[in-house]
Amino acid sequence: MSIITLQSVKKGFGIKEILKDASFSLDVTDKVGLIGTNGSGKSTLLKMIAGLETIDSGQILVNSGSKIIYLPQQPDIDENRTVLEQVFAKSGEQMALVREYEELSDQLAHYPEDSQLMSRLSAVMQRMDSTGAWELETNAKIILTKLGIADFDVKVGTLSGGYRKRIVLATALLAEPDVLLMDEPTNHLDVLCVEWLQSYLNRYRGALFLITHDRYFLDKVTNRIMEIDRGDIYTYTGNYSYYLEKKALAEEYAVSSQRKHQGVLRRELEWLKRGPKARSTKQKARIDRVHAMRDTEFKQVQGKVDISTVSRRIGKKVIELNNISKAYDGSTLINNFTYEFSPEDRIGIIGANGVGKSTLMNIITRQVQPDSGNVEIGSTIHIGYFDQHSEDLLTALNENKRVIDYIKEEGEFLQIADGTKITASQMLERFLFPGTQQYEPIRTLSGGEKRRLFLLRLLISAPNVLILDEPTNDLDVQTLAILEEYLEDCTGCVIVVSHDRYFLDRTIDTIFAVEEGGYIKQYPGNYSVYLDYKKAEEAQRETLNTKGKSKTVTDEKVTSPETEVKKRRRLSNWEKREFEQLEGKIAQLEEEKSSVEKALVTATPENYSQVQKLYEQVESLKQVIDVATERWLELAEMDS
Repeated sequence: MSIITLQSVKKGFGIKEILKDASFSLDVTDKVGLIGTNGSGKSTLLKMIAGLETIDSGQILVNSGSKIIYLPQQPDIDENRTVLEQVFAKSGEQMALVREYEELSDQLAHYPEDSQLMSRLSAVMQRMDSTGAWELETNAKIILTKLGIADFDVKVGTLSGGYRKRIVLATALLAEPDVLLMDEPTNHLDVLCVEWLQSYLNRYRGALFLITHDRYFLDKVTNRIMEIDRGDIYTYTGNYSYYLEKKALAEEYAVSSQRKHQGVLRRELEWLKRGPKARSTKQKARIDRVHAMRDTEFKQVQGKVDISTVSRRIGKKVIELNNISKAYDGSTLINNFTYEFSPEDRIGIIGANGVGKSTLMNIITRQVQPDSGNVEIGSTIHIGYFDQHSEDLLTALNENKRVIDYIKEEGEFLQIADGTKITASQMLERFLFPGTQQYEPIRTLSGGEKRRLFLLRLLISAPNVLILDEPTNDLDVQTLAILEEYLEDCTGCVIVVSHDRYFLDRTIDTIFAVEEGGYIKQYPGNYSVYLDYKKAEEAQRETLNTKGKSKTVTDEKVTSPETEVKKRRRLSNWEKREFEQLEGKIAQLEEEKSSVEKALVTATPENYSQVQKLYEQVESLKQVIDVATERWLELAEMDS
């Protein structure tokens, strides 16, 4: 059944067509990944479906009563609310009941004999049971914890932009809408959070329509891929791997068809030039066909970003870090780290948000001074630094500058890898900036287009040490694929900070894992190999624990901030009550599931609607039991 239907929708901004004549539908079981080059209109399409952007013509039909939630890249949020208040902002009565319960519990802790307070608390608890407030609170805390947020009472305004987006993501997931529209949900999430979100959305029963650059995520979550290509929409039934296969075949067929068409047209034109003497009806038809073939327009295969810049000589001495340390506000981010980078290094730096990855990059580039130790940079080294906020810097410094003038600052003519020189305009065309766009001010570009422009300027400066801090944020998958090929072939040292598992697997051969306390562990191989090492380490620790052997210093597992919080904090009155009720609730849910399963076994296959309904009940109960059990284990650990 379709929830959302687009019929002949058109949308444009000035001379740029976003959608020419788009028609498609979104069904209840669809998990759609939307892809396309930056500036092609992906975010605009999501906004139109969400009702936040007007359409020029056509219509968008939404089933009445369907609940749609839109998660933008830069969500609005009330900075004065606590984390839980923000998550429950749309929960009205349930949130009020939770707060009232907490207040009454605190008062009873001081006045345990007050019968009036006890009576009010009992009435609130009954209302919480009837409105489902207990489950809502439990689910909210699980989702927030999985997204790396442990302090539920901190003010949202004190958190970074990345954590604010996680809170809005938790709010959207908790609402369980019929349709979830997500614009780059994996940006600012570390690897563990991305993997959890991937698993959660695999179980999600509503429809998904999402934009993401994470190709592993696309492959695991989606069952349809939609591509926007110069105003047209193409649909592929399958995940990202299926799309790649079918897209390659479609482009090959298009090129073959065009080549065949051109061959036939050439022969027909030669016949026409010979000037046939007789003008029979048959020959007249043939002449008309030649004119029709000549007027036929073929849509060219989507242009590819072409990175072909000249390389710069690199000496033996690259960058040396000698016993560097750095701390902020008493928190150690880098602890006595020493490393000598080589010209051939391909290093990926990973770790949870806030552990010090970007700080390490800023020390390497001498933007930040270490508290101790020193950094030595070779005399031939030219560093190119692509950081997380490149597009912000580009906008702030060059908002009114034309795109082509920004590139011309590097030169009117630019040398490419084969030694030839091309104009700045030709280089921009290779980076998918057409002639009309080159003379527009930078402020008119999308966020992804700004990052692509900054990347072009960086690469044509021919760095021999390339430092990329979260390069995959807001770059389209097409640009990322070409950037990966460039990194494979370029000469020089490459250092990458990224949460993108696919990008790390393609581009690096050594992992630096930054852990709590500022310790940096080194692992040979790409990200997938690193995961194998971590699994082996975990298995070894479990074996040693089972045998009762003491751990060595190198085997000790770094305690996460969330675990530290749990160890330090005692259960609140609310959590004690929650803990006591969960065990009985889980048993009750198990009985209910068993009962429904028995009904499912005895149901007749002919009664399809009843079988489907029972099956959905079982699946729903399984998910509720998993959530409740996970929360019970979490509280049990805190209570121990």
